[in-house]
Amino acid sequence: MQVSPFKVIYSGLLLAGVAYGVMELRGPNGISALMAKRQEIRQIEKENESLHREVESTRQQVEELKNNPEKQDLEIRKGLGLMKPGEKTYIMQDAPSSK
Repeated sequence: MQVSPFKVIYSGLLLAGVAYGVMELRGPNGISALMAKRQEIRQIEKENESLHREVESTRQQVEELKNNPEKQDLEIRKGLGLMKPGEKTYIMQDAPSSK
């Protein structure tokens, strides 16, 4: 029984293709890398969501300050450490920690 050369070439190419596929899936850019990328994407999405919440909170604070001159004055004085005439400020020290 003689095997045709086309069958040998076809079988060889098929085997080479399967071997290449296995090497790619197990290699540095294979399934493990794909799983690591998916984990990284999930982490970045969580950070992105947290940053969106922080931006929204800051946006609300800015709107409050735009619409409330008393709050603006308080924040400015607090940031610069200023007081109004007749106003008293108390500075409290933290209790020493016992270790």
